[in-house]
Amino acid sequence: MCLGLASCGGGSTSNTNTETTTELITPASVSAITTLNLSALANYAAPVLPAYYDGTVLALDNTPNTNVITNKVATLGRVLFYDKRLSINDSISCSSCHQQSVGFDDPRRFSVGFSGSAFTDAHAMRLGNVRYYQPGSMFWDKRTASVELQASQPIQHPVEMGFVAGVGGINALITKLSATTYYPDLFTFAFGDAVITEARIQQALAQFERAMVSTNSKWDTAYAQVYTPNGNRGLGTSLVPNFTAVEDRGRQLFVTGPNAGGAGCAACHQPPTFALAANSQSNGLDAGETRVFKAPSLKNVALSQAFMHDGRFSTLEQVVEHYNSGVQLGRALDNRLSPNGQPLRLNMSADDKAALVAFMRTLTDTSLTTDAKFSDPFRN
Repeated sequence: MCLGLASCGGGSTSNTNTETTTELITPASVSAITTLNLSALANYAAPVLPAYYDGTVLALDNTPNTNVITNKVATLGRVLFYDKRLSINDSISCSSCHQQSVGFDDPRRFSVGFSGSAFTDAHAMRLGNVRYYQPGSMFWDKRTASVELQASQPIQHPVEMGFVAGVGGINALITKLSATTYYPDLFTFAFGDAVITEARIQQALAQFERAMVSTNSKWDTAYAQVYTPNGNRGLGTSLVPNFTAVEDRGRQLFVTGPNAGGAGCAACHQPPTFALAANSQSNGLDAGETRVFKAPSLKNVALSQAFMHDGRFSTLEQVVEHYNSGVQLGRALDNRLSPNGQPLRLNMSADDKAALVAFMRTLTDTSLTTDAKFSDPFRN
């Protein structure tokens, strides 16, 4: 193992925004199985953010002080995210259900587990801008308090990745990873020693996922031209450069409340991250619903092929129609969807519904779906 030692010979110095790696040669164990160059790390820790990612937005960051992103740990997270060895039979990885090409979503309604014949009971969630949801709880039902705690649950799930208690649980995975040639070197690179623990696996995966920040959609390009600090955050009626008339009509409907003739979507799906507002409740999918659901950011929503926690809708048009005419009463229904104690009925025209869909398509960010630093690092 040769990690960061000038005496190893050769090497180069690579400066990132937050870390310097000097005279480091990528261990043979790592280069044999991945394309990583550990002396030239991708920048996960300090991405260049637009001006409109100001204090108001950054205050929503759910990154804990105990797991601030570093390029080294996020790089380890990238390897873990794409490694099928995290499943009991080496058949699936995190990326099997969160595919980069479709916004880290799954094109299937339900994801197939390690057996190849059993499926999850909820639709996989997009990961872009996951760091800007407060309070940071994860899964559709918010059952874990953080991205870190979420990260190892699929590994131990009886359908998803299979490291259940009966086969040794997470300790069996740790033994498996410790026996590989490359993980001891990668954990040493990331943490300073080769010890593999569940907490370190959680930290690395969470850092990689939080680094998936989306700022390069058509909407972002337009917003950057009109944003003014302490202004209306570009959400007024005078936007927007380079939008078609239909897209801009959809934008107005998205940001304007129902009492002013809009659909009010932005009250819960907050620009510029389009992550869910912290106080959002459920959206009235079923009558009598008592559960409070969360939703992922709407960035890259148009790349998805299944929508809602159970993937019941297959098009954005169906999603819009739900909010237009399908909201049902229940104890958990968000009060913004139940004015005067009755289910919201927007009564939008066909043209307005099409405009809302057109606007949501402007949230597609192909930079995130093609960025090499979020791609599979394994050699074929």
